[in-house]
Amino acid sequence: MSTYSYQINHQDNKNQPLAAYRSLDNSARENEVDWQEERVVKFEQSVSTSKLEAALKKMSKQAAQYEFQMKELESQLSQSLSNFRAIDSLFKEASTGIKRNYKRAERALHSQIPAIETSLDESYNTLSELAQTLPKIRTQAKDIRVVYDSGREKAQSLVMDLTWLNTSFHERWRRTIFMPNPPVSGRWKAFMRFLFAISFLLCCTVVWVGLGGAYRAYRHKLVWGERLMS
Repeated sequence: MSTYSYQINHQDNKNQPLAAYRSLDNSARENEVDWQEERVVKFEQSVSTSKLEAALKKMSKQAAQYEFQMKELESQLSQSLSNFRAIDSLFKEASTGIKRNYKRAERALHSQIPAIETSLDESYNTLSELAQTLPKIRTQAKDIRVVYDSGREKAQSLVMDLTWLNTSFHERWRRTIFMPNPPVSGRWKAFMRFLFAISFLLCCTVVWVGLGGAYRAYRHKLVWGERLMS
């Protein structure tokens, strides 16, 4: 019994250092686990902080982009509003012009068109009367033209006669002889040309005789004046 108790006590004395070692090992492991957990927590906190900063940066960029888009949208809306106002004013002006023209058209339809129809009827009646009287007027115009042409021809002949009478005798003689159509009668023209022909022949004969006498005098060496015409 004592031996058995001694063995048990001896085993207990052997197991006590093991238990102490185990307790130390467990505490060290627990400390290590706690440290790792704290590290993980810190890492997670740092990771979450970086993610949060990145998210905040992204959100700020998106907010700036949204703000820029809102400004663009606001400018487009203001421009569209100004365009709409301009279109509205143009539409109002066009509608006012249409109403004014409509009133004018109604006024013309009720007042001016009957007057135009009346004037057209009067014009038609006048044209009918003119169509009836136009042949007579045309015949009268032809007669007036014939009378005018004959009077003009007579006036031209009288002017030519007066001009012929106002010219000198020498000019009338020259025109009667050399012009193809002188303002004289045919008998007088033939008589004047006949006289001119006789005068021309006589002059030519006298010149021919004179030239012949001069030639003979020169040939016989005669003195000028002695036997020139022999």
